[in-house]
Amino acid sequence: MNSGRTIFSQLMDFVPLHEFRRCVRRYHGNRKVSRFSCWDQFLCMAFAQLTFRKSLRDIETCLRALGTKVYHLGIRGRVARSTLADANETRDWRIYADFAQILIRQGRALYSDEPFAVELDETVYALDCTTIDLCLSLFPWARYRALNAGIKLHALLDLRGSIPSFIAVFPAKIHEIRIFDQLVPEPGAIYLMDRAYLDFQRLYRLTQGLACFIIRSRKDFTFYRVASHAVDAASGVRSDQTIRLKSFYPARGYPERLRRICYVDAETEKRLVFLTNNFLLPALTVAQLYKCRWQIELFFKWIKQHLRIEQFYGLSENAVKTQIWIAISVYVLVAIVKKRLGLDDSLYTITQILSVSLFEKTELLQALTEFHGPISMEQSCNQLKMFDI
Repeated sequence: MNSGRTIFSQLMDFVPLHEFRRCVRRYHGNRKVSRFSCWDQFLCMAFAQLTFRKSLRDIETCLRALGTKVYHLGIRGRVARSTLADANETRDWRIYADFAQILIRQGRALYSDEPFAVELDETVYALDCTTIDLCLSLFPWARYRALNAGIKLHALLDLRGSIPSFIAVFPAKIHEIRIFDQLVPEPGAIYLMDRAYLDFQRLYRLTQGLACFIIRSRKDFTFYRVASHAVDAASGVRSDQTIRLKSFYPARGYPERLRRICYVDAETEKRLVFLTNNFLLPALTVAQLYKCRWQIELFFKWIKQHLRIEQFYGLSENAVKTQIWIAISVYVLVAIVKKRLGLDDSLYTITQILSVSLFEKTELLQALTEFHGPISMEQSCNQLKMFDI
């Protein structure tokens, strides 16, 4: 029961504090720290994410304007711009990376029974990355071209519930194909990938790990046709073939047979060619599964629009990664709250409500359920005319 606590404080009750402290001890985050702890840093950065603060000065001004309310938010240390900047520069970003993975595991467990566009019992993942552009003069450590700087955010998205099961932040100069070296194949799972990840030696690791993949084929792709299977042309499937790789190095990297499916989208009339190691799924189901890969594009679009991961509060690599991992933690935390409270509103609606009500002393569930949709903008009959016509 709420006893005069702020909504922000109630929201932070969903954070497993003992797990957070374990991550802090693992990397000695509070070593030689007397006032502004890692937990204070996390609360300040989470506040900045939820209220869309643009700079350290913005964070400092807003929190100082609250006066004694800052204590009721859970922040015990004195919030100063220089203190928060030093914490972002020096506290190991892996503290928040490990903690984000803990929240991700909790979120995936809550969303494991979510409905999926294609009726399958297997877990379906979408693998992709997005580039976050940076200013080269301010972030010289992130250079990847002569005049460009940036980092890549890699994500393996569980399509049930849109919770990322794996996230990694690498310099943009590292090709996305290298993310394969960080993944541990899950037996029985299906991985959806764009053709940027077409590396037959690495794809063969998924096959050896008893996992399935569906990937777009390139145009300069040579193969031997082993067999052709009957298809229903009215469904959009043009061909379903069993093939072997023809070129020397691809054939050495993937010595087994593959399945090649050609599909034409009825809406866009675009011709798509897929490669997969799954010979049991119907050809149309393979095409429908790949279409679901678009959810990861929507995920990247959402976090770029509604999380502060394009305007950074620090210039060092440690500060940038700290901000990104705390942003991911806030995203997953809101998703956990949505599921545990049984809310029907979207994550966008919940974050917008939280952004203007963090300091209200009402029940969290009450604050998130009193939203009644868009306000009617119908004109009143008593409205006076500005001009006589």
